[in-house]
Amino acid sequence: MKNIMITGAAGFIGANFAELMVKKYEGKYNFVIFDKLTYAGNIENLNNIKDKITFVQGDICDFDKVMEIYKKYDIDAVVHFAAESHVDNSIKNPFIFTQTNVIGTHTLLEAAKQFWGEGSKNRFVHVSTDEVYGTLGETGFFTEDSPIQPNSPYSASKASSDLIALAYSETFKMNVCVTNCSNNYGPYQHHEKLIPHMISLALKDEKLPVYGEGLNIRDWLFVEDHCEAIDLVLHEGQKGERYNIGGHNEKRNIEIVKLILKRLGKSEELISFVEDRKGHDYRYAIDPNKIHKKLGWLPKTKFEDGIVKTIDWYLEHEEYLMK
Repeated sequence: MKNIMITGAAGFIGANFAELMVKKYEGKYNFVIFDKLTYAGNIENLNNIKDKITFVQGDICDFDKVMEIYKKYDIDAVVHFAAESHVDNSIKNPFIFTQTNVIGTHTLLEAAKQFWGEGSKNRFVHVSTDEVYGTLGETGFFTEDSPIQPNSPYSASKASSDLIALAYSETFKMNVCVTNCSNNYGPYQHHEKLIPHMISLALKDEKLPVYGEGLNIRDWLFVEDHCEAIDLVLHEGQKGERYNIGGHNEKRNIEIVKLILKRLGKSEELISFVEDRKGHDYRYAIDPNKIHKKLGWLPKTKFEDGIVKTIDWYLEHEEYLMK
């Protein structure tokens, strides 16, 4: 493995992963970043490593462009982050999610199959979400054997891309792994997401809209911990396997909002409860036992430390709250 393509690395998780990989493997691997630079992509996310990567702008749905990159840079591993990921947007305009997440993933896999050949040992890591499993009640956890029951156009598109990736592993004997992570937080996240969005509004003393009563529960994972897990899957994961990556940091949305307000010294009177999102999943929670047992991964960052680090990062980089 010498030449690694990372798709969507101008986005939140991808940028953190690219930075981790360059710092860890500089001189060992060459990194080709392939990103369309949609509204959620920010080339400035790669400023810390811009002289140590090759950046190519393009669409993962463009088969000819994808194949050109495989050939030109002799790609022998792919870590695939590129995706439409905002649930509210998927409700407003679902077709874009099917196009990017399903057709785009399929395009990358088919090009890899044609370039590498069937049965190749070259690794393809498809990065996905715990939302493909649907929703949980007050108890229980998602495991790799949980049924796939997506409830939004976004999660349905990711579930479809997961299954295509695993089908290519089974049918064409490709060296594919799928990862499903819980909610990430940390530097570089787009301001439409919960934590940076609430920070932005609070700093302007504007109302913070919270769906329903804010009781929905998410399992929060610091992005650097997630990236280290993906690095392990890239190097040590087993062909055709799915790995759940979670933080065991369950928090209600209202708890997150109140933590942000407290850290910023703002009043909870800024909270405004609004009509709940359509098809809003109640609870996500991941059991990461498989990746712990098989690959030795556990999250390092306690939520209480990670959320402070995250809020303080945005206070030092307020431009990320306005783009």
